[in-house]
Amino acid sequence: MPKSYYLANAVVNAALRNTPFTLPATVYVAVYTVAPTPSGGGTEVGIGGYGRQTAVFSAPVNGSTSNTAEVLFPIASADWGTIVAFALFDASSGGNMLYFNNLSSSRDVLANDQLRFPAGQLVATEA
Repeated sequence: MPKSYYLANAVVNAALRNTPFTLPATVYVAVYTVAPTPSGGGTEVGIGGYGRQTAVFSAPVNGSTSNTAEVLFPIASADWGTIVAFALFDASSGGNMLYFNNLSSSRDVLANDQLRFPAGQLVATEA
């Protein structure tokens, strides 16, 4: 999963410049109808009862980790559109994007649908 420029810069600063990096207390999953890039952007869902959801990740093995439990979004009260990507953030709104990726296949979320990511589906890997 690609990382944002924000996180890449924080890691380089922490590892090579002894600049402290404040780790997020909680990681939030956001979903997008237009994919973000390393600098951010994209179009995050913002209607129909949408809200970022928390995720917990396992201890890394060989630089890779995944969500330990299902990430379950609220039931959509309006059409969210076609979800094409997701991102991990350090805040429930605003905040800094950490990682992002396109979905392997897009998913339409209509009113009364519920989007979920099963345990192990959100994988972050350091190369």
